[in-house]
Amino acid sequence: MTTAAQQRTGGYTWDDYRSWWDNKRWEIIGGEAFDMTPAPLVRHQIIAGAVYRHLAACFNGKPCQAFISPIDVKLSKEDVVQPDLLVVCKPDQIKRTHIEGAPRLVVEILSAGSTHHDRVHKFALYARCGVQEYWIITPYPPLIEVFTLSGDTYHLAAGYAQDDTLESVTFPDLHLPLTDIFNFPVDPEERVDVVKEARGEYAPKKAVEASKQGTPASGPTPPP
Repeated sequence: MTTAAQQRTGGYTWDDYRSWWDNKRWEIIGGEAFDMTPAPLVRHQIIAGAVYRHLAACFNGKPCQAFISPIDVKLSKEDVVQPDLLVVCKPDQIKRTHIEGAPRLVVEILSAGSTHHDRVHKFALYARCGVQEYWIITPYPPLIEVFTLSGDTYHLAAGYAQDDTLESVTFPDLHLPLTDIFNFPVDPEERVDVVKEARGEYAPKKAVEASKQGTPASGPTPPP
């Protein structure tokens, strides 16, 4: 569940973020802190691992490098995120503690609690900061949407289902067979209680209510 913390006067910054010592996972967008705990579900990690293996193999021996979360990405002083996966092509962006600036490719894997965050907050942020290609993965029904940057906004380049092979726009040599990615059992209950908004069909009441539970909290607890 992604929960927005209260915006303090002046907003939170990279320096604030680096000073927080609690066990929670935070992101900062436009100076507003978002609590990203708890940790992702097992299926989320299965997909992330499968995608990472393909990315790492594709870029092995090449200038670009793939990374998997958790890793901090500092897009600006007031924008700090932890994408599920990313590809960086400029060596000087790779710092000792984080990635500095916009990756060439970012991948986010949706969950019931992160859909709005990934589709609205991060969608606008990645476009504004110049991420060239953005993949949004819906675990079930299996779907990967590939968005490419045009000016300061994204356009849907293609959508890929389970039996397709994804072809990156930014990286012509990157081909991803989705049968390798969506290789996990599906709980029978999930076939009914599933978030389908990525396919433009409907959003079940339970999923909508879950997305609305991100009410303001008291804000980051670590001391300044």
